[in-house]
Amino acid sequence: MEVLGFVGIFRTMRYQYTQKRTFSEVSRNGVLPVLIVGAGPVGLVLSILLTKLGVKCAVLEKSKTFSKHPQAHFINNRSMEVFRKLDGLAEEIQKSQPPVDLWRKFIYCTSLFGSVLGSVDHMQPQDFEQVVSPISVAHFSQYKLTALLLKQLENLSFHVHNWEGGEGLNHGHLRERQILMGHECVSMDVTDNCINVTASFLKEGKYKERNIQCRILVGADGAGSTVRKLAGITMKGEEDMQKLVSIHFLSKELGHYLLNERPGMLFFIFNTEAIGVLVAHDLNQGEFVLQTPFYPPQQSPQDFSPEVCEKLIFKLVGRELLDIDVIDIKPWVMHAEVAEKYVSCDHRIILAGDAAHRFPPAGGFENRHDLDILYVMTIWSLLEFLNPWNLLGGAQNGMNTGIQDAHNLAWKLASFVKGIAPSSILHTYDEERRPIAIFNTELSIQNFRAAMAVPAALGLNPTVANSVHQAITEVHQAITNGIGSILPSGLQRAVLDGIFTIGRAQLSIYLLNEKNPIGSLRLAKLRRIFEEGKSLRLQFPAEDLGFRYLKGALVPDSDSAQDALEAPTGRPRDYIPTGAPGSRLPHMNVRLRLSHLTSEEIWSTLDLVSGDKIEFLLIIGPVKESYQLAHAALKVADEFKVSAKVCVLWPSNTHTGAATSCAAGGALIPYESYVDVVEMEMEMEVVKKSSKSKSWSWWDICKMTDKGAILVRPDDHIAWRAANTGIVGDPILEMQRVFSAILGV
Repeated sequence: MEVLGFVGIFRTMRYQYTQKRTFSEVSRNGVLPVLIVGAGPVGLVLSILLTKLGVKCAVLEKSKTFSKHPQAHFINNRSMEVFRKLDGLAEEIQKSQPPVDLWRKFIYCTSLFGSVLGSVDHMQPQDFEQVVSPISVAHFSQYKLTALLLKQLENLSFHVHNWEGGEGLNHGHLRERQILMGHECVSMDVTDNCINVTASFLKEGKYKERNIQCRILVGADGAGSTVRKLAGITMKGEEDMQKLVSIHFLSKELGHYLLNERPGMLFFIFNTEAIGVLVAHDLNQGEFVLQTPFYPPQQSPQDFSPEVCEKLIFKLVGRELLDIDVIDIKPWVMHAEVAEKYVSCDHRIILAGDAAHRFPPAGGFENRHDLDILYVMTIWSLLEFLNPWNLLGGAQNGMNTGIQDAHNLAWKLASFVKGIAPSSILHTYDEERRPIAIFNTELSIQNFRAAMAVPAALGLNPTVANSVHQAITEVHQAITNGIGSILPSGLQRAVLDGIFTIGRAQLSIYLLNEKNPIGSLRLAKLRRIFEEGKSLRLQFPAEDLGFRYLKGALVPDSDSAQDALEAPTGRPRDYIPTGAPGSRLPHMNVRLRLSHLTSEEIWSTLDLVSGDKIEFLLIIGPVKESYQLAHAALKVADEFKVSAKVCVLWPSNTHTGAATSCAAGGALIPYESYVDVVEMEMEMEVVKKSSKSKSWSWWDICKMTDKGAILVRPDDHIAWRAANTGIVGDPILEMQRVFSAILGV
């Protein structure tokens, strides 16, 4: 590893970035249309989406093998909806994940075998009733997700080549549908015709290089993105906030006990010997991850040997485990930053996932400072590393946001590569996704503040910590300016341990019990926090499903000048469906009726949007003027060389036979690209129970009437709507205006 690090430093002197002057949109022989750097979930999802849309692509991955470290594990509603379009991936995740009853709770305790301070159930009945989404959230380790994504790619004829493999390469040409492991992007040269990418790999103990030519380069290569650095794109926000160690271990003994006695996803453990948060990835298999911070220069990752980690785990468990097996100890650095731009070099270099936004990853704690000698020796550091938002990845961790980056980007890349839209459509990816990442970063900070309620109730008071923090800062400055360089490291560690011990004394069982007046008050306050829902939440529905693009590849409402993203509060808000441009298409189960079928099928409205081609969906009611609009939309789509489909949405009291005969009887002739669907009456009853509205049709949920119309993009987001009264004027001219604005033609 030291050799790799040294070579990496040496290679940084060779990084090149040459700005191109012009760009030909004509494909060149032997030039790969899209090269993706990074084979994490974001890069793999993007390669699947592009391939399904008919875009040739390949992937470079720096690592020689795929990681088995669990890492991210919470998959939110929107990501699961994306996975529903990937040939059964969502269903496979649901089938393979632990039963929901084993992970629906967060548990607060003095140790895993000790007293339970409280628990919070984060799943509600409506989460399983498909009210706002056709699918629920999932608890599924990242390495298992990677394995399923690779299986999907294998079914698409992708081939994974080991780090010494040369198959698929010929004189700098990389064939499509290849994943090259052990290949690090070290330089790129942007010319008029292509981007020349140099990839370094180790073979027989020596570094060798391969040159690969592509038209578009996507950096999905993680928080330390080489592509981002080569492109000269800077990050904005807080970097190097905290250094942590992630300890991956197995214990079926512990898993069996928790499964039967106190199943949960996250365990927040407070005692006088240790404070930590344990992520239960799979209780059946006994797979866990423990996060703990370390503080350079007093501590380093090398201090966390398997033996040291075992002792720390035993302190949190409350007893020794006979079958403990520490699998991996992985240091990492926490950041909270967003790239200054996602698209560079005339739309030819693009960032996605953690390369574009460095959120604190799933399985970590958020800290608010980069603390060093004595500066960290305060109770405050105990509080700060406890932020559990990033233990579960929150509602919007880097992986979920990155998957949605890929979903937004794929159809735009395909539109450009296929000649449907100019390269400027790729700029809308930046316009749409970057504000979402900034919002999610702010939300994580707000959630950190809310998460402090539990440790504060237990006596780890931020106000007291601030006072200590200020005093220690002055001491730190004095030492740094004076004798800091000669203070023995052993003494530094002793002081560090002493400060932590003093802080944890507040958690003594002699103090924290019902018989002690102070302890009784603290426990009562803790119960109120849980009862009032003021502790950390697992789901953030408004942010998961309700995020909205305000500008980009869409046509805003004429009265949308006052629209703005609501500032995050750190507390969950209900998702409110809307038909406004930029929003995700609201979900409802509908009955699908096709003339060549004798039985009806039940689909989500989201299923009406194709995942296999660049196709826009126009949803209308069975209204004469709307049929005229549909004719115009299909005609104009042909002119723009883009596919379009019409969905006629009938009310729940309509017989499907009548609906089919009406549309097929002449309303949309000569076009055949349409589908008739009928609202599900039973589903409407569920919506009625969960809503304060007096109207229950799908149009009412969208805050529209059936005289309106909605145009949906290939990524399920609404591109345009005629809200209530339909089109005033020539529908052909209006559709030309709409498609021109969306595609940038």
